Amino acid sequence: MTTPTRTLRIAMNGITGRMGYRQHLVRSILPIRDQGGIELADGSRIQVEPILVGRREGKIRELAELHGVEHWTTDLDGAIADPTVDIVFDASMTSLRAKTLTKAMQAGKHVYTEKPTAETLDEAIELARLGEQSGVTAGVVHDKLYLPGLVKLRRLVDEGFFGRILSLRGEFGYWVFEGEHQSAQRPSWNYRKQDGGGMTTDMFCHWNYVLEGILGTVRTVSAQTATHIPTRWDEQGEAYDATADDAAYGVFGIETPDGDPVVAQINSSWAVRVYRDELVEFQVDGTHGSAVAGLNKCVAQQRAHTPKPVWNPDLPVTESFRDQWMEVPANADLDNGFKLQWEEFLADVVAERPHRFGLLSAARGVQLAELGLQSSAEGRRLDVPEITL
Repeated sequence: MTTPTRTLRIAMNGITGRMGYRQHLVRSILPIRDQGGIELADGSRIQVEPILVGRREGKIRELAELHGVEHWTTDLDGAIADPTVDIVFDASMTSLRAKTLTKAMQAGKHVYTEKPTAETLDEAIELARLGEQSGVTAGVVHDKLYLPGLVKLRRLVDEGFFGRILSLRGEFGYWVFEGEHQSAQRPSWNYRKQDGGGMTTDMFCHWNYVLEGILGTVRTVSAQTATHIPTRWDEQGEAYDATADDAAYGVFGIETPDGDPVVAQINSSWAVRVYRDELVEFQVDGTHGSAVAGLNKCVAQQRAHTPKPVWNPDLPVTESFRDQWMEVPANADLDNGFKLQWEEFLADVVAERPHRFGLLSAARGVQLAELGLQSSAEGRRLDVPEITL
């Protein structure tokens, strides 16, 4: 008996960008296509057919030929209106996203999108409201929760390893070259506020779902933002004013499902040089143990194995604190985080059910970013209220 297969046609907008190309096309959709699709629990399969969408015809054609993709277009509106298209994916500029997602959902398309979903909270809430009313399946990329390091960290939380959780400390970022002598690793619009750029706008959306996906509900925020590098050089080598913040230092008040308070602090900067094992690391401390998780690795230290250092600045340290931690095993094959969430989303589309990380979750991220910028501007801690549709 032949296994039934359903092919989902996906219009992939913004695919020439760094994230859209590397993570979503090359490391997610193409591997799903090339492995013969996804097998569901009932034995049926989902196959994918990408349609590359972008503004630069030459680049889109080149990528299509390179990766054996038959269909491509520079006409986004036409792709959205195409009745054979099932899903519209967006990884374009933040300032264009709300308009694209609105058009797609109004056309009855399922949507899967990068963050932030909108430039303002009102827009993000309206998108979530439209998603509910339209009945489509809407998914928002929450990739960090699928990373091996954070999967292990979440497992420790679920197993009660930490006891009562006290705090989280996060460090994220690296040096993004100004573009004058060495080309920048990120596009220039990321550093222009008028184009939707900014560290707080970009990363607080991530930190919201990381904190709420691992610890509990974010209740308060206090932030200090900065534009450490005021002048950068764009893709044409022209100097421009960096009008957006390139660093954000946040303190978040968390409430766990048991009602316990947790203090979380996360430093995010594109003007920092890395002295840690991974580009992002989170340390969680609890009464019974602690753990440090990065993109891939997670190490832990139980209370019984915790050393008893004594402060003495007159003598050099003789013990290696890093050697006193044990690595947490994966105990499973953990695939690329972006690909894993794509597979989950595609299964939800076929089952006609909501995706667990939808537009309301994304609105919470936009809300936290807005409040972070407001907190920095006003120099005070702000409450993070619930969002209702």
